[in-house]
Amino acid sequence: MGGETKVYTLAEVAPHNNNKDCWLVISGKVYDVTKFLDDHPGGDEVLLAATGKDATDDFEDVGHSSSARAMLDEYYVGDIDSATIPTKTKYTPPNQPHYNQDKTSEFVIKLLQFLVPLIILGVAVGIRFYTKQQSA
Repeated sequence: MGGETKVYTLAEVAPHNNNKDCWLVISGKVYDVTKFLDDHPGGDEVLLAATGKDATDDFEDVGHSSSARAMLDEYYVGDIDSATIPTKTKYTPPNQPHYNQDKTSEFVIKLLQFLVPLIILGVAVGIRFYTKQQSA
């Protein structure tokens, strides 16, 4: 081998998404895990569900052992061109409404901390007044 590492785009990796041909992108590297599908302790569905995207978080969240990490080496086929991976699409609310929501909930909490004891006191006084009326 000439030591030349193949660099794939996500578009090149994405079609490898079935049980006859399964590639994963983990930590910037591309792995052909087709041969491992039957042996994967978590089942092949989990691996197939992680195709066509950066599966690093999926891999890390499960907490794989060091031996599982070492096994990856034998399935290594190249590196991923990280520019082809879409940036995380986690929803971040726009700043202004988010800030207002915080203020609103803070205000509501303060209001409730003030009103709830008053309501309880009012109910208690009302009950006492009502029971006095009944006994008179």
